[in-house]
Amino acid sequence: MGSLAWEVIGVIHTDGDCAEWTFPAEPGAVRAARTAVRGQLQGWGLGCLSDLAALLVSELVTNSLRHATGPIGVRLVRPAGLDDTLRVEVSDPLPDPPRERVARPEDESGRGLQLVAGSSRRWGTRPGADGKTVWFELAVPG
Repeated sequence: MGSLAWEVIGVIHTDGDCAEWTFPAEPGAVRAARTAVRGQLQGWGLGCLSDLAALLVSELVTNSLRHATGPIGVRLVRPAGLDDTLRVEVSDPLPDPPRERVARPEDESGRGLQLVAGSSRRWGTRPGADGKTVWFELAVPG
């Protein structure tokens, strides 16, 4: 998998456990991000969330690849004091927030944000100094 850079674009600092990576805006970024997320969640003992988190990260990184030309950041946060929450953030240098749209059955794309919205506890976007971050939260089983 090679070495991973440990910085991310346009995110805010939070207390708690955190893992972050930056991937080049190339097709291999989706697979690399999925692998990194799965490995980190296994290491944190959250393997039960790894399939869903990896799927949603794949969707968001794919969206970033479709529109951005710069690096893509992925960050996992286990916020201090919120043992039941995993926050996942995907950042890119494009300032425009993603738009949720209704995909027709014959459309090959357009379902990523619907999947994120339907699968996560809550989600949103925020502007950053150099682009935007799309984030979502998953419930950690007790």
